[in-house]
Amino acid sequence: MDASQFTFVDHSTLDEAEPARQSLTYWQDAWRRLKKHKPAMAGLVGVIIVILFGFVAPLFTSVSYSDQTIDYSNLPPRLTIYEIADDYYVFLTKDYKLLRVSGRGHILGRLDRIEQDAVNKLYTYSDGNLDVVLDFGYNLLPGKMDSPFDYSFTVDGPEVTSPAKKVFNKTYPAGSDSLGRNLLVRVMYGARISLTVAFVASIVNLLIGVAYGSLAAYEGGRTDIIMMRIVDILNSIPLVLYVILIMVLVGNRGLWTMIIALGSVYWVVMARLVRGQVLSLKEQEFILAARALGVHRRNIIFRHLVPNAIGPIIVSMTMMIPAAVFTESFISFIGLGVSAPMASWGTLANNALTGLLSYPYQLFFPSLAIAFTMLSFNMLGDGLRDALDPRLRKG
Repeated sequence: MDASQFTFVDHSTLDEAEPARQSLTYWQDAWRRLKKHKPAMAGLVGVIIVILFGFVAPLFTSVSYSDQTIDYSNLPPRLTIYEIADDYYVFLTKDYKLLRVSGRGHILGRLDRIEQDAVNKLYTYSDGNLDVVLDFGYNLLPGKMDSPFDYSFTVDGPEVTSPAKKVFNKTYPAGSDSLGRNLLVRVMYGARISLTVAFVASIVNLLIGVAYGSLAAYEGGRTDIIMMRIVDILNSIPLVLYVILIMVLVGNRGLWTMIIALGSVYWVVMARLVRGQVLSLKEQEFILAARALGVHRRNIIFRHLVPNAIGPIIVSMTMMIPAAVFTESFISFIGLGVSAPMASWGTLANNALTGLLSYPYQLFFPSLAIAFTMLSFNMLGDGLRDALDPRLRKG
């Protein structure tokens, strides 16, 4: 062969060759794919926000979920204030309490009602230095019908009929409830209660469901049939009814009662999932090799079978958390949740029903918290399902 017919590669170009792709572990590859799933990352951010909102934010508040100020009951998040004197703003509540408010929206105090004329619809208020006359007879009395406004204020001068401006309520950013409690703080503590119930119940479900389902699948035969028929019986009735029955029988409406009620029945879904995964894995060669080496049954289940099914287990657990949040909120909504003054999101929603038409914000904020939490966990779970399934790997 003639060497002149060949072109030899310059050794200096070998350093410029494209390096081989870095080897990644299963979890590194799953995280890489999860980061590419934008809805899942948005859900992860949402989950972090909810956790910080429930467990960290209350540490920076000066009030508790049980602190009451009756004078400031049923205040909305946005205030329509009137300037009745120079830099003197007031806000009139729907039950005719007159509050002094700063121009920035901070509640400064309540004016005392010192005189009232029910016939002429006149109330007189005072803060000790200034007397304010409220006339709310417009559109109610014959001589004041078809008025463009509903009430007016008088302080040693002409009537004030037009509001000065609308400001956000800086003292109660999400408003207050019927007892004058800070609704934002109560939603924070509600997040703590709902998430604690959901996480603890999910962990209990994980432990019971994984152990029960893997044992049934590994043993097989009559043991599997008996164990899964028990699951079928539990699964034949809606799980919410079981939870309600347990809460009614126990009677003690506490946090741990709710956790026990949820954890005692929610594991059936996890058990069926784990059983299906173990049935597909136990006949593979690495399990046969472990048996041939004399590995104990417990080690085969928890060191070989369960770790290989961890992806679907994590996804299922992520999906179970929002389901537990919703179930806990529903149980609290019908009056079987944690007892007062503690309040989960469901309890807050229940308390808001009586004044729904007058104070809709009291239902809006706990409902928004429930919806945001469930959406965040579902988006994260959907992304985890794609990231942890090797069959969906696209490179």
